[in-house]
Amino acid sequence: MASIHQSTLSEFAIAERSSGTYISQALLRWSLVVVFMWFGGMKFTSYEAHGIAPFIANSPIMSWLHAAFGIQGASYVIGTIELSTGVALAAGAFVPLFSALGAAMSAMTYLITLTFFVTTPGVAEATAGGFPAISALPGQFLLKDLVLLAASFSLLATSLPRLFSRSR
Repeated sequence: MASIHQSTLSEFAIAERSSGTYISQALLRWSLVVVFMWFGGMKFTSYEAHGIAPFIANSPIMSWLHAAFGIQGASYVIGTIELSTGVALAAGAFVPLFSALGAAMSAMTYLITLTFFVTTPGVAEATAGGFPAISALPGQFLLKDLVLLAASFSLLATSLPRLFSRSR
């Protein structure tokens, strides 16, 4: 019974099979899928567009989005990218190329959002002595992206060997 169950799971989680820890990698994958689908969908609301506006406006990497598309348009662009990342991650459970692509897109997302740590006003909490004391918002909100980046790199690291072994 256990071998049938394990076999079924390993077939479902193709990309994770190569690491020997496919269940933990599958948990990371599906957690990232939920995050990207939920956050991506929220970007199509005015509430979320205005919520992320200060991060975008203060980012040297992303501020051009507001100039090019406006606040809501920039949020639509980001939402579309996030939904695409979620779809790639989900498809990656079955197709190693999409696993690597989705994990790389996820890693890039969190590399960018972690730059907000140094570009967004209010991250350091002045009343607690400044950095390394961080505010609840936006500081602690951004700090979670460090874990999401690690999850992305972990999934990418286990996706790449599977991707290259299928191309031979």
